[in-house]
Amino acid sequence: MKKAIIGRKVGMTQIFTDEGKVIPVTVIEAGPCVVVQKKQADRDGYDSVQLGFAEVAEKKLTRPELGHIKKAGVAPMKELHEFRLEDAASMNVGDVLKASTFAVGDCVDVTGISKGKGYAGVVKRWGYAVQPHTHGVGPVHRSVGSTGANSDPSRVFRGKKMPGHMGVEQVTIQNLDVVKVDDELNVICVRGAVPGPRGGIVYIKNTVKNK
Repeated sequence: MKKAIIGRKVGMTQIFTDEGKVIPVTVIEAGPCVVVQKKQADRDGYDSVQLGFAEVAEKKLTRPELGHIKKAGVAPMKELHEFRLEDAASMNVGDVLKASTFAVGDCVDVTGISKGKGYAGVVKRWGYAVQPHTHGVGPVHRSVGSTGANSDPSRVFRGKKMPGHMGVEQVTIQNLDVVKVDDELNVICVRGAVPGPRGGIVYIKNTVKNK
């Protein structure tokens, strides 16, 4: 069964097992999420639900967003995201999903927006090798170097890895283990790191990989 929920990254900590082993985990505030919209195969061509997360004041939403929320009859939500779930047909607008959607031992994929690194050179951004520090290279050890042939094709190919804005991209970390679930605090702890800064929005789904 496909499961999904929206959450907010709280930070990282450690959990000790009964054997005394240390597990690095990321704490995620998962839900509660409300079903804001439902799509059906006979009408829309596929089954899915749109989940809302993090209540917000009405004045912080645009008129189209507020109209969409009021049509569903739920509280104003800051984050909306659509998921294709196998049991979407059995869910209704207004249903609430909590952290207990997932259980300890589940494997999940976590998607978020990575931290911004600003403008970065090719060595930091793409892992280019630095130029030799001898033979008169001068103050350009970390520069791009040659970017295209001289006579043929006499241009730089589209997609060439160059300096530029690094980070602030959608990143998915796959196959993370759910170590702890607290339904009262709406908390899910997953082994390892997840993308984004503290307070960033993440989407948790069943992993597409098989162990």
